[in-house]
Amino acid sequence: MKALTKTDFNFPGQKSVYHGKVRDVYNINGEKLVMVATDRISAFDVVLPEGIPYKGQMLNQIAAKFLDATTDICPNWKLATPDPMVTVGVLCEGFPVEMIVRGYLCGSAWRTYKSGVREICGVKLPEGMRENQKFPEPIVTPTTKAEMGLHDEDISKEEILAQGLATPEEYETLEKYTLALFKRGTEMAAERGLILVDTKYEFGKHNGTIYLMDEIHTPDSSRYFYSEGYQDRFEKGEAQKQLSKEFVREWLMENGFQGKEGQKVPEMTPEIVKSISDRYIELFENISGEKFVKEDTANITARIESNVKAFLS
Repeated sequence: MKALTKTDFNFPGQKSVYHGKVRDVYNINGEKLVMVATDRISAFDVVLPEGIPYKGQMLNQIAAKFLDATTDICPNWKLATPDPMVTVGVLCEGFPVEMIVRGYLCGSAWRTYKSGVREICGVKLPEGMRENQKFPEPIVTPTTKAEMGLHDEDISKEEILAQGLATPEEYETLEKYTLALFKRGTEMAAERGLILVDTKYEFGKHNGTIYLMDEIHTPDSSRYFYSEGYQDRFEKGEAQKQLSKEFVREWLMENGFQGKEGQKVPEMTPEIVKSISDRYIELFENISGEKFVKEDTANITARIESNVKAFLS
């Protein structure tokens, strides 16, 4: 059981490579992108020292499923998945913001609300809300897209327009797509006995058209609750049963790490790594409704290289 944490490919027509927190993106002839979903894992904007076996495969396959299921809502960048850990797609010029949409008050939004703040990203929040409560309507709370090692920052629609990060027409399209995708994701989650709590979308432009990019509705980019027992737990003020990466953040916080200066990532023992991998498989099967089939990891890099080269040729 090996994890892919580094990639150093040289694909035909490759112009450049960008190593993100968990994905490596290869620019092919300035026209296509080869996005490799590695097994790296990040939390609090920090890449953790150990990779999680099968994580890249799971995220790539979930994202592909949801991209295919939303093509009627908006165009997206995906062309093919030549390998379980790879998506090849259209090269877009990304908007420097992430469109975060929230259906429920939880996570960082709840922490902000609990501190007395009643406005997030220019969106006014009702008084008297409780943790994990459903908003009357989903709210869009964008963030800036930070460079590696920096933290994403909340930003309002007004600031996005004032800084010229999108035109008013573009922003209107981004918001329309965001809410429509969230609605579809919510419906698909409900079929699986899940609640899509919040998620993020990234968009870019190609030949003047706005495309949905990157992964969508994965446990790395989204938070899910189990529907069963949600109301009961909410009324009792108990923690919700979640399907997301939150369990990794909770483990880190319990061990004194929140990505702050001077803090050290706790030791990731083989047992911890295996338990995270097992939880990701549970996430995959619940979210996709499919049994997870582990690909052979004996020589991941050779497999990816051969599959991608065959596709590109």
